[in-house]
Amino acid sequence: MTPLPHALVGDGLVVPCADGVHRPSVSLDSAASTAALPTVAEAVAAFLPHYSSVHRGAGYKSQHATEAYEASRDAAMRFAGRSGSDDIAVLCRNTTEAINHLAYRLRFEPGDVVLTTVAEHHANLLPWGRVTARREWIECDTDGTFSLADVERRLDETSPALLAITGATNVTGWLPPIEEIISAAHSRGVPVLVDAAQLAPHRPLPASADFLAWSGHKMYAPFGTGVLIGPRAVFEEGDPFLAGGGAVDLVDLDEVMWTDPPDREEAGSPNVVGAVALGAAIEALESYGWPAIIAHERELAERLRRGLAAIDGVRLLGPALDVPTLAVASFVVEGIPHALVAARLSAEFAIGVRHGCFCAHPYLVRLLGLSSDEISRYRRDVVAGDRSGIPGAVRASAGITTTTAEIDALLAAVAELAAGRPPRIEYRQDPVTGDWWPVTEEPWWSSPDRATGASCARG
Repeated sequence: MTPLPHALVGDGLVVPCADGVHRPSVSLDSAASTAALPTVAEAVAAFLPHYSSVHRGAGYKSQHATEAYEASRDAAMRFAGRSGSDDIAVLCRNTTEAINHLAYRLRFEPGDVVLTTVAEHHANLLPWGRVTARREWIECDTDGTFSLADVERRLDETSPALLAITGATNVTGWLPPIEEIISAAHSRGVPVLVDAAQLAPHRPLPASADFLAWSGHKMYAPFGTGVLIGPRAVFEEGDPFLAGGGAVDLVDLDEVMWTDPPDREEAGSPNVVGAVALGAAIEALESYGWPAIIAHERELAERLRRGLAAIDGVRLLGPALDVPTLAVASFVVEGIPHALVAARLSAEFAIGVRHGCFCAHPYLVRLLGLSSDEISRYRRDVVAGDRSGIPGAVRASAGITTTTAEIDALLAAVAELAAGRPPRIEYRQDPVTGDWWPVTEEPWWSSPDRATGASCARG
């Protein structure tokens, strides 16, 4: 096996802090996006001179690009344990597009039910609200978990046409007993989609799932490619999610003959570079081996979650410490808004984390224990254009090159904030976005230099 890598592209980059000091950056936001593995960046650089259109050109470069693109598709099938099966891999932008794609393709009938959970990322919640089927939910306990028995009960109560469930939550890192859940669904004749976006870089994909969706940007291939895997038969009839060139055999002004899947599902010029990156990332993860990846992950998860739970004034969200999770931890610091905690970690310590609701609003509402009155008040404020009070938490998440020293740096910084250490500089909140910004003339941090955009807490 290949040893785990020591660094991703950009790890340890020295960045300016708001107090004028430059510090090595500590990236603890892997649950959102990961930087590229060096081997992925090298594979992309080596491919770029050969870049061309795929599936349509007779030239050498086009043939080379097509071979590389299809090799990446084969790698995705292998990574999902589907080599030699009659499933197909559709290459798309990301997990969100993959699930939207599937929601369109399943052709639900009135009266059908899609059963999902309150722990889902919005990518596995919102698409099911657009289909003919009715959504039903599996609730979670106050610690953000649910049991196999909870799933079985809801399967029996709702008789769904599909169970759509996460393989690992992006908020707490909790891992539902996914293989047992799939088995329970299959015993009742219910197919299962697993949102594997958070699972794919950290654990093997469940081979028994009917449908899988995941993204390269969370597994060290940040070039914009995701994967949807499912049975070929689902995609052989009917029009595809996207219509356009490359998806057809014959077109007349009043007729179209769609080609065979998976090409049928990939209209337009695909992201060949993203596919090459995804294939390279898969090869790298396979070379490291799951035992080494999981052992590293468990050490980081233990250190991160126990360390945060031990800090006075810090509330760790999610399951008990003896419950295995990914190296993901969401927390709140008593008396300090989540957006200010994240801002201070960045501006004063060069530690990058995420804050807000992590594109999982229903789940975080439950983890925070918010009442319906509180939610209504926040909704009124947002409608009025004031996001300063949006509830949320801070999330730290580790990756394959995260070190125990970086975890310790976060714990020390959070301990300082929780103990009441005054900010090194003044901060002001922007009520339109809800974010806090240091008041300084230091380059990049000053108002004229600051990047504008949506609130970090939105999702």
